[in-house]
Amino acid sequence: MNQTGAHGDGRGGTTGRRAAGIVMMLASSASNQAGAAIGAMAFPAIGPVGVVAVRQFATALALVPSVRPRVRGLRRDQWLPVLGLAAVFSVMNLTLYMAVERIGLGLAVTLEFLGPLTVAIAGSRRAIDAVCAILAGAGVLVLTNPGPATDLPGIALALTAAVAWGCYILLNRILGVRLPGLHGTALASAVTAVLWLPVAVVWFATHPPTATALLLAAACGLLSSIVPYVADLLALRRVPAAMFGIFTSINPAWAALAGWLLLHQALGAHEWLGIAMIVVSSLTVSLRGISSARARTKKWSFSER
Repeated sequence: MNQTGAHGDGRGGTTGRRAAGIVMMLASSASNQAGAAIGAMAFPAIGPVGVVAVRQFATALALVPSVRPRVRGLRRDQWLPVLGLAAVFSVMNLTLYMAVERIGLGLAVTLEFLGPLTVAIAGSRRAIDAVCAILAGAGVLVLTNPGPATDLPGIALALTAAVAWGCYILLNRILGVRLPGLHGTALASAVTAVLWLPVAVVWFATHPPTATALLLAAACGLLSSIVPYVADLLALRRVPAAMFGIFTSINPAWAALAGWLLLHQALGAHEWLGIAMIVVSSLTVSLRGISSARARTKKWSFSER
């Protein structure tokens, strides 16, 4: 076989797969934030609780029949992270939407993004990552601009969502080892829907939903849950995990854009600066992760010769 030709085909195929993966990651993040903005449109009628309830039901109805997760024969060490993920889904979505209602989509999502950034930095001993942590912390101060008029409950809700997102990442890593594909996510969505059923009954009895609000909340479930789950899973088969982290970093920017276009939530100069500082710190951590991965690969390749 002509090695030059083989390498050319391989590179072309790899480039094509990587380009497709990048498109999927961009579509995933844009869909996620557009869905959150659409869900926020239903707040006046059914509030964040109603939106989260419908979102959980829509997610379960879409994932469970398509994935058909196996329930029988699951071990205790498989059920525990599934139940943990169900709890995290509830906390993460509810606190985020309650924060969005109080402080806006761009600010809420940027603060929530501190969760995965903290997970990425926590396992590192590199000085540059410590600098990135300081930069992100400074970004939070610039973004929130603490003062008498600061909505502290809204910020606390967004930071709670950040903790939940960090837990979501750690639990997903565990489930990725113990259950195939989307099986763990589908099971967790089913458990979450069951937990939310009595909440929804009580809530909608006192907050009668409109057809428009239900449609908006269902669209939120589709765009913020189903599309990102599938797109992220397919993207991770085409791009390195570190590159995936880089493109996750644009979520705050997408959120600010979606909040501006769909919810008419404009951001001030200090808020854009704070978002930029947090995004830059995340990009730096992700790029360092790619460099470290490449260095390890070269080292292994050399040692195998």
